[in-house]
Formats: sequence, structure tokens, C-alpha cells
Amino acid sequence: MDTTALDTSVAPAVPSPGARKLNPRGARRAGPRERDALRAAASEFDYQALKLRFQSRLLDRINLEEFALLPDDRVKSDLDALIGALFDEEGVRLEPEERGRAIKEIRDEVFGLGPLEPLLADPAVSDILVNSAGAVYVEKAGRLELTPVTFTDNAHLLRVIEKIVSRVGRRIDEASPLVDARLPDGSRVNAAVPPVAIDGPALCIRRFGRHVLGAEQLVAKMTLTASMLQFLESCVKARLNILISGGTGTGKTTLLNLLSGYIPHSERIVSIEDAAELRLQQPHVVRMETRPTSIDGQAAVSIRQLVINALRMRPDRIVVGEVRSEEALDMLQAMNTGHDGSLTTIHANSPRDSLGRLETMVTMANSNLGVKAIRAQIASALDVIVQVVRFSDGSRRITHITECVGMEGEIITLQDVFLFDKTGITPEGLIAGTFRSTGIRPKIFEKLKSAGVEPPLTVLQTNVKVNGPEK
Repeated sequence: MDTTALDTSVAPAVPSPGARKLNPRGARRAGPRERDALRAAASEFDYQALKLRFQSRLLDRINLEEFALLPDDRVKSDLDALIGALFDEEGVRLEPEERGRAIKEIRDEVFGLGPLEPLLADPAVSDILVNSAGAVYVEKAGRLELTPVTFTDNAHLLRVIEKIVSRVGRRIDEASPLVDARLPDGSRVNAAVPPVAIDGPALCIRRFGRHVLGAEQLVAKMTLTASMLQFLESCVKARLNILISGGTGTGKTTLLNLLSGYIPHSERIVSIEDAAELRLQQPHVVRMETRPTSIDGQAAVSIRQLVINALRMRPDRIVVGEVRSEEALDMLQAMNTGHDGSLTTIHANSPRDSLGRLETMVTMANSNLGVKAIRAQIASALDVIVQVVRFSDGSRRITHITECVGMEGEIITLQDVFLFDKTGITPEGLIAGTFRSTGIRPKIFEKLKSAGVEPPLTVLQTNVKVNGPEK
């Protein structure tokens, strides 16, 4: 039996005088400028009202479940035909350009994220920041700029947020006003609504490229040098435990994706994240994601619970998207009990700061461990710390590759292997500096040698000058 996804029949025209007046005349006593302003305001008001009415009528005529099974080209053509029929039914006359714009915006509202769709289609946009219904910013090339995109009102913005979070089985309302979610393409989403968001709903979308940045692209962008990359590749293949440290938006997840690509395809990987973002390329991967408290009161599932459970899943490696709290203790214990070669990230401004943050997180687990015992755990578990920094010109650089040598008394000893030294700012406002090796032969070279992946000593002769981000 042929099932039709939508009914394109047109009902008899129903008079709708208000909808037809897309360009109403201004008051006769108003001057020319006032008439133009009144005409524009009334036109925009009617245009928004028209879209809302057509959107409601469109949803009454289509079967969303069956419609989602149609090919994309069929969806677009059938939907455009139906919206066009609704325009004719209402007796609305628009210029071809306005008609096309209205049809696209109605289609985006029903099957996309409304006003955000053009921004999501722009590959140059890395972040979309919605402060309110009338203030939408984007980040391009590391710089923020205001866009002309707006929502009709806060209720319109809230509907878009609810559509995003409902797709991944989460909720947002007054009882749960904060939520982390993701888009189908893996982009990270954070939203806040009243009462915690004072001026109305706020939305942040951290986008990831359609394609994972490879080693060649990162070297070309001067995020790191070829020698530094060769050293990190050897560390991954030798099953060293690596901690990637950096601030928000520095590219920690991108680097984690890159390094995870060097894990042999024969190994079993368990990945754990708050919101699934990693794009692991290996065939033997088990992906797990946290769960907040559900609407019916079911208990949340935390990263710590997932890390503990991962130890029972016979992993060769554990990859944690980010350690933020008490799960740090279980991650360190996993690294110390045979699950070497694990990878994770942390928010910190320097390798030394990352150790301090780990100490704090371990104490949150109520382990009753003394400071010396905690530091001994950290020193024993970690092999390499990679520090990523985002500079004022939008460039992202690996500023430290540091090995964790061990303990001296109660202090964890660190030794830098590679550094990026900032030397100044060019007249164009770009960051200038030099990637260099410290020239010290790392102690972990013995581990690399025993694993059969020791890189040549020439990698320790890096000295590359940089004058701003490469294009």
C-alpha cells in the first residue's frame, strides 16, 4: 500500500484580511519617513504572524514520522509544494524572492532549528552564542561578531532549545533549567533558561568541523610541529598515559581525536563523555555517555559510574572526554592498574596547574587520602601532559609537551620536552613565537624504546619560528 507522507490538497480559500495586508498603508497624516517606518514595522509583524500560522497549518497536514523516511530531495520538493499551496489558499501575494525566503524559513522551523539554520550551514562558524532572542553572536576565525539573526521572541527561542534537547532524551524547564546536549553532527550544546537565565533563554553551540582535522592540517596551521607530532604519536603507540590540558575552546577535543587515531585498530577502546563528541576511527569502540536525572525521577548516571563500569568491560584503553570531578580518582587508578595508554582532557592553564586541579578533584571523591598519597598516584599514573593555548589572534598552539618524571619529596617533578615561546605581536596583531625543543632527552624514551617506537633523536632539535596563524 502506498503511504503518502503529506496531504497536498488545498482547502477552499478562507478570507484572511489581516494576513493579506503584508504592506499596509501608514496613517495619512504621517510624514514620508514615518509612513515608511510604519509600513516596515507592520510588514514585518504580518510576516512573522504569517509564518507562525503557516507552520501550525503545515504540521496539521503532514505525518512527521513518515516524512522523515523520505529522501532529502523529495522532502524539500513536497514541502515547498505544500507551503506554496498554503500561500495560494490564503491569497497571499509575495515577490518571488520574499516567497522563497518565507518557504525556506518555514521549512527550517519545522525540520531544523529555525533562524540558526543559516549559521549551522556556514563552515566558517565555530561557535554560535545566543544571549537572547535578539542577540545572536558567532565566532569566526577566533573572533566574535554580532549577526543579524533574531528570534521572534523568547518563546520562539525556547521552542528551538526544547527541540534540540528532546532529540537526545533530555529535558529543560524550570525544574531543570540547565542542560548539556549535542546536535546530530556532534556539535556540543549548552542551554540555560529562567529562572537561572535572567534575561531569557541562552544557548551556546560549540561546533566541530564536518571532517576531523588530521595531522597535516594541524601542522599546516602551526598548532604544533611535525617533530612534536611524531613524538606524541610514539607516546600513544607505546601506551603512555596522556593528559591534554587547556582552557575553553583551545582545541582539546580536536587534539584528543587526533591522538586517538594512533591507537592500533586491534585494541578495544571504551570512550566516556558527558555529551558524545569524540569521533574515534577504530572499529572496536564502545561509546558511553552520562545521563541526567530524567523527568520521572530516575537517577542520573555520572562519569564516575561509567569509569568504574568501564573497568569491567575488558578495555585495552579508556578515553575520557574530560575529567571534571571525583571521577579523576577512578581514572588515575585505572591508569595505575593495567589500563595504560589512556587519554583524557582537563581544564587548566599550565601543566603544573593541571596537577593541582587533579589533586582537588581526587579530594572531592572523599577518598581520605593524604596529599602525598594523592600526588604519588598522579605521578605514577601520568606520563605526558600536553598544554594547549588559544591566543588573542585566534590561533591555537601546543605550548608545552611535558613529561611527568616522578616524585621528589612531596613534589611532582615535571620536565618540559617541547615549548612554544611567545616573542611578541606583529603589526597585524598576530602572535609571533618559536616552537623549540628543550634539548633534554626525556626519561620516557626508555619506555618508547622498549615498545619499539622510539623516535630518532632528531625530533629533539625542533626550532620553528611562527609569525601568526597559517591560513
